[in-house]
Amino acid sequence: MNAVHIIGVGQVPVRKDTHTLGRALAAEAVALALDDAALGDDQPSALFVGNMMSGILCDQQQLGALIADEAGLRGVEAATAEAACASGAMAARWGVTAIAAGLHRVVVVCGVERMTHTAREVTTRALATASDWAAEGGAGESFVSLNARLMRAYRERYHTRDGDFAELALAAHDHARDNPNALFHKVVTRDDYLASKVIVDPVRLYDASPTCDGAAAIVLADAATAEALRRAGRPTVRVRGSAVATDALGLARRRDLLCLDGVVASTARAMAAAGITHGDVDLFELHDAYTIISTLSLEGAGFAKPGQGLAFIRDGRIRRGGDLPIATMGGLKARGHPVGATGVYQLVEATLQLTGRAGACQVPGAEVALTQNIGGTGATVVTHVLTL
Repeated sequence: MNAVHIIGVGQVPVRKDTHTLGRALAAEAVALALDDAALGDDQPSALFVGNMMSGILCDQQQLGALIADEAGLRGVEAATAEAACASGAMAARWGVTAIAAGLHRVVVVCGVERMTHTAREVTTRALATASDWAAEGGAGESFVSLNARLMRAYRERYHTRDGDFAELALAAHDHARDNPNALFHKVVTRDDYLASKVIVDPVRLYDASPTCDGAAAIVLADAATAEALRRAGRPTVRVRGSAVATDALGLARRRDLLCLDGVVASTARAMAAAGITHGDVDLFELHDAYTIISTLSLEGAGFAKPGQGLAFIRDGRIRRGGDLPIATMGGLKARGHPVGATGVYQLVEATLQLTGRAGACQVPGAEVALTQNIGGTGATVVTHVLTL
């Protein structure tokens, strides 16, 4: 299989914007990524788009062709990947596979989502289509209520208290303050967390990621293209591992409610492909859509034992100067979670970290990054390992 490299990245600031069309957000991100790649005449031959809800919220499908045309890439192979909140990373998986198989030399991957132009209840219902609709979404469940179920179960099994999840939110908000592309830049304290509104018991406002809009893009290339760019002084990173795993869509059908089996399998496969161990990972861009998902992800990915995820986050271990920095530019919680774009934002941020271009968000000496994008409450899990 051919080696795969990220040679360019682009992102638009995450925002709440009721007017800008998704195609414009995506085209801007693609243009920024292509400009960063500085390919010259060697242009991409494919575009893979990650998106979850455009057909529901914007009455617009065929985003591959639409965005290819908008971005000046008319004629290339193009298609849209839908895997709920993991759509962005799934599109990247398609791009990695296409280059690894030798089908393309240069590919653009773009994630885009527009969520704030519709009424909150409409967006909430659209998001719930990523659940088992017959048993969950169609029965009145939302993703807040489903994550509340997980959080209640965790608190009951492991006897945690109100406020034990706070550090995950506080670290994300602290990191986002240094990211000009993040949605939130405000200081959030533990007292703010404890005083925040309970949305669905025990999930508080600061336990959940916000509704927002955004787009991000990466340019993938084969080894020969990447090597030519490196000789010209351009920064690139290698995609050492890429893996996807699934679990039951509905919580009631899970083997263990508090074990994300998709995270376990996807992480193990990606790390094995990359030939790395947990001790090699310098930063982990996990899927912190909810603080309970962050906790279960740390445990499922093998960084903490079951029931020990909250103990792992203490003493600054997940801060940028800690053992395992997470949400290094704010994560889903504070950078924002435009669902179909999130997985690509993670890859953009990890690339910036490894190439020393993360500015005030920089993790010193970062050489190995793990990114993980989750669809639903853990039904689809896409993991990538990036290295210098």
